[in-house]
Amino acid sequence: MSGELIWVVCLLAFAVVLFATGKVRMDAVALLVIVAFVMSGTLTLSEAFSGFSDPNVVLIAALFIIGDGLVRTGVATSLGSWLVKMAGSSEAKMLTLLMLTVAGLGAFMSSTGVVAIFIPVVLSVSQRMQTAPSRLMMPLSFAGLISGMMTLVATPPNLVVNSELLREGLEGFSFFSVTPIGLVVLALGILYMLLMRFMLKGDDPTTQREGWKRRTFRDLIREYRLTGRARRLAIRPGSPLIGQRLDDLQLRERYGANVIGVERWRRFRRVIVNVNGVSEFRARDVLLIDMSAAEVDLREFCSEQLLEPMVLRGEYFSDQAMDVGMAEISPIPESELIGKSVREIGFRTRYGLNVVGLKRDGAAIEGALIDEALRLGDIILVVGNWKSISLLVKEGRDFVALNPPAEMSEASPAHSQAPHAIFSLVLMVALMLTNEVPNPIAAIVACLLMGKFRCIDAESAWKAIHWPSIILIVGMMPFALALQKTGGVDLVVKGLMDVGGGYGPYVMLGCLFVLCAVIGLFISNTATAVLMAPIALAAAKTMGVSPYPFAMAIAMAASAAFMTPVSSPVNTLVLGPGNYRFSDFIKLGVPFTLIVMAVCVVLIPVLFPF
Repeated sequence: MSGELIWVVCLLAFAVVLFATGKVRMDAVALLVIVAFVMSGTLTLSEAFSGFSDPNVVLIAALFIIGDGLVRTGVATSLGSWLVKMAGSSEAKMLTLLMLTVAGLGAFMSSTGVVAIFIPVVLSVSQRMQTAPSRLMMPLSFAGLISGMMTLVATPPNLVVNSELLREGLEGFSFFSVTPIGLVVLALGILYMLLMRFMLKGDDPTTQREGWKRRTFRDLIREYRLTGRARRLAIRPGSPLIGQRLDDLQLRERYGANVIGVERWRRFRRVIVNVNGVSEFRARDVLLIDMSAAEVDLREFCSEQLLEPMVLRGEYFSDQAMDVGMAEISPIPESELIGKSVREIGFRTRYGLNVVGLKRDGAAIEGALIDEALRLGDIILVVGNWKSISLLVKEGRDFVALNPPAEMSEASPAHSQAPHAIFSLVLMVALMLTNEVPNPIAAIVACLLMGKFRCIDAESAWKAIHWPSIILIVGMMPFALALQKTGGVDLVVKGLMDVGGGYGPYVMLGCLFVLCAVIGLFISNTATAVLMAPIALAAAKTMGVSPYPFAMAIAMAASAAFMTPVSSPVNTLVLGPGNYRFSDFIKLGVPFTLIVMAVCVVLIPVLFPF
């Protein structure tokens, strides 16, 4: 072993220790690695920064943006709502549908993002079913990891392995090359969790930590005594409201009717649009009105303005949570608005929100609130679109937001653009399947279309990219090159050949899987794939067999990060909500990893012959 190789191995060991301890951010460690390689002369400057020019890094960044577009348009949340509706009160049915939905959605967007979306859904379902969240949280994380086995673009390790094949001058995998293996693993994963979920005790639902109990719209409506005040009134043809501006109508002053939103037909469906003082009403609009003046005769009001009462279910605001927001705010001590009434502030015109409730000294104030002077300590309930609520909170000059309701996780600022987001996703998949354009270009086209259709804006797109992951990939790529230059890859391959080379390619396939899984206990699955991909290809070359089964084994083993809560961000996300211990992941993760390994050793050679 040369001195240069010893230096590379020591640097790798140092990076692994930092990854495992978590004392230093992983992206910072990756950048330190780049600096160390250049300063020591192990790699040239262009070699050390070669990861930044890798097309797959661009592809991974684009997929983060596409995933966020699916979240912002409500596509992901709609799937969650459908899941709750279909599962009913059956835990087994919920577990099965949950894993199928998460794996399917995670095939096209970040598995970490998918799991983050479904955590509040699972918490809500657990409370309703009176079962511990731990019974569903680990199946959620397992499904998120299995989703990486569903398509080529489902997870960065797949793209890293594919990139290594292309770098070696070989043909890459197709979009659905990994899917048959993923489907088998998913089916076994669902069966495994249905049998093993009883080992996940967790906390009793009655003793769940308060931090995970969030109030809902229904709770706020009850606390502020809004029940019975909300109305849905359709504007009939010939109504004097048509074409009139809201401020000119003075509905609050004349009838105590506070218009908090309007349902309007757009693209063959009703959407809720925000209202302000200059909003004009149209025929067929449906007004959402808070009737604060109890003495007003609703029948007389509807008769005078040609309005038709419509059904308003108790779940209405929860069902519309993608578009309509509800939040509690409180004036800050330095605010100039203390002592002024809602009318004097011009609250609706100023903030685009409607005040529908006010609490003072812990008690809700009933009656008309428009002329009530605000005091320090008052808690105000506002209704409007989530964007306006976010802007009010972001400014922070006059008000501070209190605990957000549970429905905030369902907020979809671009809900009306959901069909366009789905079209962009389908087009990207179609382009990738036809191989007419490179995968990174197909993803960029989808990103540009989402921007064009306003599914996502530039600021959100930039924030959607998980930069630590990108830097980690870029920073770990030089390790593979450094190991090749210093003979480290050849040394590892020789060790593997000594252990399993004489027993045939099947044993070597298992050895590669085990080595990849063990390394994945200490560093991220993406970094593991970066290190193991060149070793797998070199092993195939030494044995004189096809590189594709060995490359596929690395991709699958990197996604099989079931064994510890730190093996993947997906596991880390569910650790708290599920109230798991480290041993819980070992107890369920190790047996399932062995099952996945057996599937890979048997199935991969069938799909990709040696």
